[in-house]
Amino acid sequence: MRQTSTAVVAAAIAGKQTVATAESLTAGMVAASLANTPGASGMLQGGVVAYQNSVKSDVLGVPKELLAAVGSVDGGVAEAMADGARRACGASVGVSTTGVAGPDPHDGKAVGTVFIGIATEAGTQAFECSFTGDRQSIREQACEAALARLLAALEGVGYRS
Repeated sequence: MRQTSTAVVAAAIAGKQTVATAESLTAGMVAASLANTPGASGMLQGGVVAYQNSVKSDVLGVPKELLAAVGSVDGGVAEAMADGARRACGASVGVSTTGVAGPDPHDGKAVGTVFIGIATEAGTQAFECSFTGDRQSIREQACEAALARLLAALEGVGYRS
């Protein structure tokens, strides 16, 4: 993760971009990984740990109707979370994580199902991932995937604009 965090911070600073996070299953790991990287103060605006749906809706603006219809583990929710973080923190890019770390399925989704959301002024996109392992391992894999997707967005790779 450290290598990816370093690349994210460097890419954001080089592109004069700022980042905000919205995290559910990773509970702040993405923001902490970035903050542990020298230079992060030049690009990290802030983050929201939105473990509960009430925080997703009340703080990040995820529509309650969406949460009621699909649950918290969904690509549309990940997109709305990322956009909510971007807007709330005044960042150019928002990244989010939502998923099932286990040990039990949640909202009808299998353990290891994770959605990463990316939001920029140009729009939002979600990426579905499937991880294996124990709870901690799934959370770490989700954090690494979020950092990788964030890096791709900052570099303009694999992201629709």
